[in-house]
Amino acid sequence: MPKVLIADKLSPAAVDIFKQRGVDFDIKVGLTKEELIAVAGDYDAFAIRSGAKIDKDVIAAATKLKVIARAGIGVDNVDIPAATAKGVIVMNTPFGNSITTAEHAIAMMFAVARDLPAADASTQAGKWEKSRFMGVELTGKTLGLIGAGNIGSIVADRAQGLKMKVAAYDPFLSPERAVEIGVEKVELEDLLARADFITLHTPLTDKTRNILSEENLKKTKKGVYIINCARGGLVDEAALRKLIDEGHVAGAAFDVFSAEPAKENPLFGSDKVVATPHLGASTVEAQENVALQVSEQISDYLLTGAVTNALNSPSVSAEEAPRLKPFIALAEKLGAFAGQMVDTGVKAIDIAFEGAVSQLNTKPLTSAALAGILRPMLSEVNMVSAPAVAKDRGITVSESRQEVSPVYESIVRITITTEMGKRSFAGSVIGGGPRIVEVKGMDLDAAFIPAMLYVNNLDKPGFIGALGALLGEAGVNIATFNLGRRSAGEDAIALVGVDQPASEALLAKVAALPQVKEVRALTF
Repeated sequence: MPKVLIADKLSPAAVDIFKQRGVDFDIKVGLTKEELIAVAGDYDAFAIRSGAKIDKDVIAAATKLKVIARAGIGVDNVDIPAATAKGVIVMNTPFGNSITTAEHAIAMMFAVARDLPAADASTQAGKWEKSRFMGVELTGKTLGLIGAGNIGSIVADRAQGLKMKVAAYDPFLSPERAVEIGVEKVELEDLLARADFITLHTPLTDKTRNILSEENLKKTKKGVYIINCARGGLVDEAALRKLIDEGHVAGAAFDVFSAEPAKENPLFGSDKVVATPHLGASTVEAQENVALQVSEQISDYLLTGAVTNALNSPSVSAEEAPRLKPFIALAEKLGAFAGQMVDTGVKAIDIAFEGAVSQLNTKPLTSAALAGILRPMLSEVNMVSAPAVAKDRGITVSESRQEVSPVYESIVRITITTEMGKRSFAGSVIGGGPRIVEVKGMDLDAAFIPAMLYVNNLDKPGFIGALGALLGEAGVNIATFNLGRRSAGEDAIALVGVDQPASEALLAKVAALPQVKEVRALTF
């Protein structure tokens, strides 16, 4: 039975899902790094929120770990590159708290527009400073949206309900999607110049860090309000405070800060700033939603192989997983075959899917094939890390699909381009198992055996007998023997499954046979 470590507090309803699905678990909240390292090796999965820090040392100690799942969006507390390198899938739950976070952004906009916190403090202190708190309406104002993804689009919808005009800057927003959500797609410079309110809904990346820099903040309309309920680090907080004090920015509402917990910050102390302690996802409904989602996602992955909301691996639904399983096995073994057949630097890899397999979700198959190809050169590579490893090494990876396969119901074909040229290999799933069906354009039908010999020879009399004699003399038993050829006397291939791995001395003797052009020992 798979076992999960619940390392942060989750809803009891989420824990019940593990019980119902037959997934064992331990609840150990508030562990130190050393305590986490000490127990990490006992678990197949970690269920966390923002408290547990899953760094490279914890991941290294988690020898059975398959998945880390974060109840929420942000995964700043997970070392994703370390997890990827070890083949551990990292998931989050990006949609469970979307409405809650969007509502908080709207609430913060109201609060800063009407000076609500300062007015509340003044009134409760026994003052009646009605003339001091002159706010502004939202109706008719332009809201500048930086980031129009899931949360941003909900904010846009709510803002339109308040009769605001919405302009959105998002490089990934298509014109069609902009029309669908009712926003005007603009460039950042235009948004800065026009917006009365600017709200941020984008992840923190190298491209978005300090997107509202001092330079960009100075380009904003005088009297603008800045709302950030997304990620700390998107706004230059010191520059923003300076512009607030100078009167260029009318106010700011921040739920997130560049350093958290935020014990001190340049924005603190101004009555023009509304600040909350990262409450965007803090509602009863959101906490329940993300907890339920994370327990479902972990259970689905451990029990069925379904991958949902993964940050470092292709998604696979529970319905797809059984259909993909034999093709994933085929892709990885065919990739391993291809990887063992090249000796020079790989420049490009093309993976073609022909027939019924072309209608499936092929991303996991490509990842599996890449893992197989790269593993002979990089033993630590895996299905999760393979795409990133290929990219890091400058290998061009392409996919192609063809609905019709002339002979087999489905074909996976791998073509590798090296400094010496191209080599192509094809396989299929036959009788539920992976088979090699084509090498160098020659048809054959061979199962993958743990130890095999690949021999490329001229098809002339006496070869099979000579090869069999050499194997017999070396005490190597033949398990399977498959042949392919172009025509009599021309190029041929023998794929021989053997019960004992071939020694270097045996390979040298086979290579010395007059008909042999190439010989390799293969392992699967």
